[in-house]
Amino acid sequence: MIPRIGTGFDVHAMADNRDMIICGVKIPHEKGLAGHSDADVGIHALCDAIYGALAEGDIGRHFPPSENTWKDADSARFLRHAAERIAARGGRLSNADVTIICERPKIGPHAQAMRERLAELMGVSVDLVSVKATTTERLGFTGRGEGIAAQAAVIVLVPEG
Repeated sequence: MIPRIGTGFDVHAMADNRDMIICGVKIPHEKGLAGHSDADVGIHALCDAIYGALAEGDIGRHFPPSENTWKDADSARFLRHAAERIAARGGRLSNADVTIICERPKIGPHAQAMRERLAELMGVSVDLVSVKATTTERLGFTGRGEGIAAQAAVIVLVPEG
């Protein structure tokens, strides 16, 4: 097995009348995130990292936002698909690391539940999944509370050749 590294990045603006769902966990907050699907910024970044490690494009290639099929879709479906792509290649996830970038909501109280949900969706042990957060010290769009960003990195082990 050879290691393949992938990275992902995603951003969604804050929106009224939407649930705040990050890494598959609904978080109490006065706003949610805008997007074609449920706008789960953490899962979207993680999917892009997996697809990148497999050299299979990005989440938009697999789930085009131009298709109404994915309108308000649960991003859990996207992550299950990405994990299935690893298995289809005869590979396995070595580890996944997700960083949520925002001032609010606070991620720390929800990080363990997020790790557990991501691990469940990918069918791996929770000890292979990290979720953490940082702020931008009130700078930029995340610092002003206009949106949330996420980045992710994965190592996927795939057969040689």
